[in-house]
Amino acid sequence: MEKTYKEKLHLNFRDLINNSAEKFKNRTAFLLKEGSNYNKVSYKKFREHYYWLCSSFIKMGLKGKRIAVVGKNCYEWVLSYVAGATVGVAVPVDKELSAEDINNFVGAGECSAVCCEKKFEKEISEGVSVFSFEEIRKLASADTAIDFETVDGIEIKKDEMRVLIFTSGTTGSSKGVCLSQHNICSNIHSTVSMVKVKKSDRVLSILPLHHTYESTLDCLLILSRGTSITYAESLRTVAKNVKEYSPTILVVVPELLKFLASRLKSGILQQCPKKYCELFENNSLGVALKKLPLPVRLVIRNKVRKNLGGKLRLFIVGAAALDTSLVDDFAALGIRTLQGYGLTECSPLLAGNNDFFMNPRSTGVAIPGVQLKIDEPNSEGIGEILAKGENIMLGYYKDEEATKAVFKDGWFCTGDLGRFDGDGALFITGRKKNIIIGDNGKNVYPEELESRISSHPLIGDVIVVADTTSGKTQVKAKIFPNLDFLREKFGELPSWEEIEKMVRETVAAVNSKLPGYKHVKIVEILNTALEKTTTRKTKRFGANMA
Repeated sequence: MEKTYKEKLHLNFRDLINNSAEKFKNRTAFLLKEGSNYNKVSYKKFREHYYWLCSSFIKMGLKGKRIAVVGKNCYEWVLSYVAGATVGVAVPVDKELSAEDINNFVGAGECSAVCCEKKFEKEISEGVSVFSFEEIRKLASADTAIDFETVDGIEIKKDEMRVLIFTSGTTGSSKGVCLSQHNICSNIHSTVSMVKVKKSDRVLSILPLHHTYESTLDCLLILSRGTSITYAESLRTVAKNVKEYSPTILVVVPELLKFLASRLKSGILQQCPKKYCELFENNSLGVALKKLPLPVRLVIRNKVRKNLGGKLRLFIVGAAALDTSLVDDFAALGIRTLQGYGLTECSPLLAGNNDFFMNPRSTGVAIPGVQLKIDEPNSEGIGEILAKGENIMLGYYKDEEATKAVFKDGWFCTGDLGRFDGDGALFITGRKKNIIIGDNGKNVYPEELESRISSHPLIGDVIVVADTTSGKTQVKAKIFPNLDFLREKFGELPSWEEIEKMVRETVAAVNSKLPGYKHVKIVEILNTALEKTTTRKTKRFGANMA
């Protein structure tokens, strides 16, 4: 990228927090709902809480130790994370895991302490210090003078693991990703160099903080800009919370964007003059809005924006393939959607659409400070995406063999397949390990088919896999229909036979636009949704693959 914003590169989390406290002082860093009241935490107060908690951890002998953080998105989670990474190593753990798996990760990370929601307290194995989030708040609000000297005296090396994140799965299949604070801060610097986040902005944190996508881009980056953070109560209350907090920026995954578009369209159908309802029934939200007379369009657009809090200006989307019609849908409402691409091992961002480059059909261009290349491209220019940059992980925890396997001549091998266009925009075509190789030797990328099939509102979930039961390799789609869409469209749920017919017709329509070797030959219609990860990705293991 030739054009960028000139922004400060923070050395570490402590430097970031100090800089923001000095620069933004009394601005609201966190707006917290406590019962029926709202509590504002200024940048100055956040810094005090951070130093107090670091001091408390040091007094308890936790300097240089591993500190796990388990729980819902909240202020105490963030405090535990930044303080844990300052005095030792922070180990974020997925709160949706079973108690057994949580303890397995705590053990695998060799954690000496766990900071968690109160409900997890009794589930943590003996021999580990446990602090509820209520205790964390007390430890971070001591009456004693802040020991700045001791906390500032902690050396945070550029190439030292300070965050240990386990990839999704069980302890048997998961890898520990070792990140330095420099990895994460360099990724923040790259991102703010190409996307303007203003101190007047406000975010609603929705995705789980134990993922780098949320903790880096929707937490630490936000705190570096003087912006305010609020928290969604749950995934079910997102629509209500958006209206309540009036965020200007939402960091989301495609499924959540699709859900919001569906909710908005449903709301329009209920309030729209009857003569225009057919437009919304037969077209995408963006196309339908453009076909309305201007006065009607403006009224509906204003009502819809009001339901989104009235101030929303930007979606940042990642973690899975995006149906690009959604970009057009929200553009028609005056809201920009920037799609990016990254991995936990890259802290996480590698490429993105931004203020200086926009191609919504792609995942954008390499972010400043990151080099990308396609390894051994085929005739279509498709090959494995390799990356270099200050944001690339130190390695996998205690797994030298796995670390060596993902580095090639100094380049990190993402495991993802992609290609570049003439502008340098990156197009993701799938995961290397997910490729289906047909009997004719040609490659089929499941993600491409899933994207095409799921773009139809009739489809709830879809996963494309290889089927070899007939003795030859065939492409199979496992599909769970969107029952809510069907109820809205027909007033009641059609018979299962009718639903199956509609789903097969949808797949046939997709096949008609593809070469024969890519055709879905087998359609399995499911009566339950596919299993998802906590970032709403469809799991490519377990029951989904059976």
